[in-house]
Amino acid sequence: MTSPLAQFLALHGADQATVDQALSLAEPLELPTRHVLINQGELATQAYFLIDGLCHACYITADGKTISKDFFWEQDLLIGFESLLTEEGSPYLLETLSPCLIQTLPAELILRWRDGMPALYMALTERQLLFREQKEQFMRLYSPARRYALFTDSVGELATHITAPQLASFLNLSLSQLDSLQRHLAASGK
Repeated sequence: MTSPLAQFLALHGADQATVDQALSLAEPLELPTRHVLINQGELATQAYFLIDGLCHACYITADGKTISKDFFWEQDLLIGFESLLTEEGSPYLLETLSPCLIQTLPAELILRWRDGMPALYMALTERQLLFREQKEQFMRLYSPARRYALFTDSVGELATHITAPQLASFLNLSLSQLDSLQRHLAASGK
């Protein structure tokens, strides 16, 4: 049986030697809820392939406010490209929101793919860019109710691990707006 990481890499253009190398360097982790993978300000030394579970990236402001950046779930490769490319600390914190099964890859392996496997590296960066473009469309083109419905449908049962403040921040709503939206949807049977 082929591992999910091997399938993911092959799907994105990795040859068998590259897949084998990645698998030989990958470290499996079984992590509990609320485990910090990268602290804001730390240099990202690992990339994380999420096999099972839910992760959350967020910014923490100087006054301690948490602003949700992204959520990640099964079959996502979490690469802190900004930290990786600038060799500076991560601009956000990355944590688990549910028990997670993850395989880590050394960050330097991702950088080696830039020169040694440019097609794979390009596919991964294009995937990241496409994700960003789709998120921008999601945030700008859809009403709060539509964003809520699309997001909760896409994460399915994992949504139970997301707190109201995290969800409100991600959807760019206040807590009272989210509460009002949820009450309206519950009253309308949606």
